[in-house]
Amino acid sequence: MERPSIEVAVVMRKRRTASRWQPWQWALAEVLPQEPSFGAAPRLLLKNDDEERWLHPGFTVELFRDDAEGYYLNATTPAPCWFVMWRMEEVALLAEEPIPRPEIVTLSYHDAGRWLDAQETVEQVPAPEDIVAWMRAFAEEHYVPEPKKRKRPESFRGLEDRFGNPASVSTGGKRRGGGE
Repeated sequence: MERPSIEVAVVMRKRRTASRWQPWQWALAEVLPQEPSFGAAPRLLLKNDDEERWLHPGFTVELFRDDAEGYYLNATTPAPCWFVMWRMEEVALLAEEPIPRPEIVTLSYHDAGRWLDAQETVEQVPAPEDIVAWMRAFAEEHYVPEPKKRKRPESFRGLEDRFGNPASVSTGGKRRGGGE
């Protein structure tokens, strides 16, 4: 079965900062629909004294049925977005110095959360209305909320001491010390 998917390109932006310790900062600029004119290789779009922009084409964004909840969470927020996980090149391959390399693009909150938990760099930019509608339709078709679990009444809870260990209640008479 073929998954719903779209092809996109990522634009990364290097901009000057006010910090003398870090004069430049890379950030995600935008996610665009893929066009044939973009080609297949990353390329420099703009370079001047204040900014640099690189186009990274050829990313496939697929929607997976088992991640419908992640799309639902994104589609129902006030600001649905693209999530892009990127890393800096270890060695300068395309430019005079290392540049950021987008690795994966997704619409899933769950994917983004896993990458953040793994200490990856993840940024987001707003998704256009047509993409949000596409994602929402997929989520509504495939997302099945888990049924709420019934909470047991307090009277059925096990007894625990102040350290969280099981406690017991004796119904017998009071024991007096000594060897009775």
